[in-house]
Amino acid sequence: MTEKLSEERMARCRAVEENLADIRARIARAAEASGRKGEDVILLAATKTVPVEVVNHAIRLGVDFIGENRVQELEEKYDRLERDKCQVHFIGHLQTNKVKNLVGRVDMIQSVDSVRLAKEISRLSVQRGVNTRVLLEVNIGREENKSGVLPEALEDLLGEITGMPAISVCGLMAIPPICEETERLRNYFSLMAEYFVDIKRKKSDNVAMEYLSMGMSGDFEEAILCGANMVRVGSSLFGRRQYPAR
Repeated sequence: MTEKLSEERMARCRAVEENLADIRARIARAAEASGRKGEDVILLAATKTVPVEVVNHAIRLGVDFIGENRVQELEEKYDRLERDKCQVHFIGHLQTNKVKNLVGRVDMIQSVDSVRLAKEISRLSVQRGVNTRVLLEVNIGREENKSGVLPEALEDLLGEITGMPAISVCGLMAIPPICEETERLRNYFSLMAEYFVDIKRKKSDNVAMEYLSMGMSGDFEEAILCGANMVRVGSSLFGRRQYPAR
């Protein structure tokens, strides 16, 4: 797929190349500091508001995981994305009535936070003959304005989902509160890592704790130091988000 780029988008593509090299180097340093290798940590490019031509350029540079926050935006980009070279994840808040737009189309849904949502994913996955991989989103900061299951309800949610057909829990995801104090931020990340390791240790049916998805542009290094093996990076890779005029 070859697309003619405007000068503005060509400039963005050149910036992505420079940013990607810097981000990979930072991931490698943080991974090494945590006793791992850079390749042990997955870079997922968060592509909200990013033009599809720029996303495809990042994919050609070797970014093999991308994540969309909005169902409508994913649908607008979907057929033009070079999906044969990457995994496409959904990473935003998901309403039950939008599940039908994702099942069988994305490689993973990272934002499952209720039994109701999981049941709909399971129902449609059975209907369409696919198995849908999901992460459970945890509201680690207990913020009222954020989605995610509360930590004390995580085990019950996990227990409910393990009995559902055609849906597999592959790990946990979290977006901690914005913190100016590094120690406080690390506490959130470390607590998520504890939940991840504890669930992994139990070896429950239909559960494979493969991914601990946490850390974004402003804090992914701290997340890696605390155990994240997938980081969701948007603005540091693509530049400041450019929202369409209303």
